[in-house]
Amino acid sequence: WWWLPKYCRAHQQCKAKKKEMQGLDENQVRSFLNAARGNRFESLFKLAITTGLRQGELLGLKWGDLDWSTYQLNIQRQVQRVPGRGLVFSDPKTSAGRRMILLGPDTILSMKEHFKRQLIEKEFMGEKWQDNDLIFPSSIGSPLDQSNLNRHYKQLLRDANLPNIRFHDLRHTAASLMLK
Repeated sequence: WWWLPKYCRAHQQCKAKKKEMQGLDENQVRSFLNAARGNRFESLFKLAITTGLRQGELLGLKWGDLDWSTYQLNIQRQVQRVPGRGLVFSDPKTSAGRRMILLGPDTILSMKEHFKRQLIEKEFMGEKWQDNDLIFPSSIGSPLDQSNLNRHYKQLLRDANLPNIRFHDLRHTAASLMLK
């Protein structure tokens, strides 16, 4: 904000305000996951809440990143929108972003169900399917646009009668649940 006039730098009202982190409590998480049951993104939301992964990291996950036998999920990339190029794969946001996460049995079960549903989607789409090996692709197999995911997410919050929190706040929810 060095480019702002000295007058603005000296006054609080000119400074950008950071949004306060919010999250869901245990009962709200249950309500949210109940609302997501059967939804195409049910497994994605469960993974977000149980691991605290960023939205771009979730959308960059490939089936090859998941070791079914050891329950390990390797975070190696993210999907982000780049002006003029569209959705692209890039390195994780931070240097510590490349990491391995252990998943619990419930999350693995959810991923198995998601895999089965995706096979049906893939078969239904036939030649239209773009095989990128993505765990959470669009309905045709291409990288999923975050705005489409956010639309589903916000609708589920409304359906469950929950506060209108940002997707990123699920990271705070995950951290709070892990601390308990």
